[in-house]
Amino acid sequence: MVIVFVVVVVLALAVFGGLHWYLWRRLVRDTTARPGVSRRVGTAVIIGGPLLMFAAVTSERTGAPFWLQQVLAWPGFLWMALSIYLLLALLIGEAVRPLLRKVLDRRTAPGAEPVTASAVGSAVEPAEVREAAHVPAGASAAGEAPAREAERPPEAPAPTPASASVGPSRRLLISRVVGGAAAVAAVGTVGYGTYGVLSGPKVKRVTVPLAKLPRAAHGYRIAVVSDIHLGPVLGRGFAQKVVDTINSTQPDLIAVVGDLVDGSVKDLGPAAAPLAQLRARHGSFFVTGNHEYFSGAEEWVARVRELGLNPLENARTELAHFDLAGVNDIAGEDEGQGPDFAKALGDRDRARACVLLAHQPVQIHDAVDHGVDLQLSGHTHGGQLWPGNFIADLANPTLAGLERYGDTQLYVSRGAGAWGPPTRVGAPSDITVVELASKQA
Repeated sequence: MVIVFVVVVVLALAVFGGLHWYLWRRLVRDTTARPGVSRRVGTAVIIGGPLLMFAAVTSERTGAPFWLQQVLAWPGFLWMALSIYLLLALLIGEAVRPLLRKVLDRRTAPGAEPVTASAVGSAVEPAEVREAAHVPAGASAAGEAPAREAERPPEAPAPTPASASVGPSRRLLISRVVGGAAAVAAVGTVGYGTYGVLSGPKVKRVTVPLAKLPRAAHGYRIAVVSDIHLGPVLGRGFAQKVVDTINSTQPDLIAVVGDLVDGSVKDLGPAAAPLAQLRARHGSFFVTGNHEYFSGAEEWVARVRELGLNPLENARTELAHFDLAGVNDIAGEDEGQGPDFAKALGDRDRARACVLLAHQPVQIHDAVDHGVDLQLSGHTHGGQLWPGNFIADLANPTLAGLERYGDTQLYVSRGAGAWGPPTRVGAPSDITVVELASKQA
């Protein structure tokens, strides 16, 4: 196993290094005519970016001093996003390069054959012969030659290579156009995606009909928020935006379905403090996500309880019109705290409607087996960074939105925050108000 792990790591590093070599070649080497300040600065950026990225991830995972995590997080995680879109833009640029060459070839193609020195001599010689044929009698042709030589304008000097090659070469020009366009596109994409996250999640509304829901509960509203990911980048100010947005929907119940934090209670306790302001008629509930188990799940469960949330650790509470249950995340299995559906749902009355909070969509199959009517999940981020949605879609039964599995419905939120880069592209953040609808007359 150790050998396999080492081989996988070496291959991953080789691929990662090869991709960054490609970025350096297209963005730095090919766009600079010769070694100099520009090439040195570009090389430093291409080397420093991935080093900062690895440092940011490592410092977060190893619990480095929080100030160091904050220093490394912004440049390191933003490089993660920027390198993705630089690579994609440059790959598109490879298809554009031949077109640019054709355009330049057409614009620089001569309209006629160039005039050469031999052509000039052949054109002048017949005129001189005709002029010599009309020399007056008695005049000396030899004597007239010096005079004509004196009257002839001096020939223009032949162009030197230096004067012929003014400005960058065609290949250099194309590289600069493609590289510049790729940089602008990547920076613009990451900038817009980062602004979308930092400005806070938008409210999304979904109606979910439940066959067992009594008429009295028709229109019951659950505010679902997942994947807030408070950490070295998204802090207290972001948490306040999330809380204010949730409260503005005036929900009957609030469900926080995991991945609240990326860090310890010691470092992020103040950032999570605004959660104490959450307001809902029937309270706020919380289940763990995989990132809680990277950050000290037991301490965070205790902390959210202090903030007024009700943790559902493989537990169920019977509300007036339906059961609300929650299971731990799969990541808790390594600590003996994994999901226990039998404990949470085994002895319930299946005639009552049941809503389950479970962080990962893959838990839907156990929910179906236990007769759950609706599962609320997060985890996927909707892919977060396009085209990551295609990979996330392969790893999860539902990427985002509402789908049915037998008699059980699954709703997956894209999440309110972001992990790693505080950036989303093609997967906007959301807080979803799930409105339950009764099918009973």
